[in-house]
Amino acid sequence: MLNKTIQDALNEQINKEFYSSYLYLSMAAWAESKNLPGFAHWLKLQQKEENGHAMKFYKYINERGGNVELGAIKQPPSEFESPTKLFQDVLNHERYVSESINTIYEKALEEKDYPTQVMLHWFIDEQVEEEASASEILDTLKMAGEKGPALLMLDRQLGRRGQQG
Repeated sequence: MLNKTIQDALNEQINKEFYSSYLYLSMAAWAESKNLPGFAHWLKLQQKEENGHAMKFYKYINERGGNVELGAIKQPPSEFESPTKLFQDVLNHERYVSESINTIYEKALEEKDYPTQVMLHWFIDEQVEEEASASEILDTLKMAGEKGPALLMLDRQLGRRGQQG
């Protein structure tokens, strides 16, 4: 059975993961409005991934005999200055999520909740990948610039995310 401290932290994380999903969907809509379908594709896949993360926490709480408590999801921004600023926001958001998961891990250590510690290892590894991916795209955008062939090539590259090959 989950103790209240861990259960509350995990429920809060569910909300953060659903917000992440909502945020990436909003970013995808912005990218589509700017005729960047590859960026939109990448962000929509990210949206689905974040939704899946929320459901992992949901399942875990239930498996441990806890109570899932879903809170309101705040409205994400809908306007972004540029593709570069958008991916800076992605990176900043992933760092925020990483910090949140690390805080839950620290609580699990304090509470000697070993199953939660083990479960969180997957998320910690996932966040390393998430931050690295966002950072790589941001670095490429900074080199490519906001307009021209390099941006279009990056858009095409992001559009291939998740495809075999």
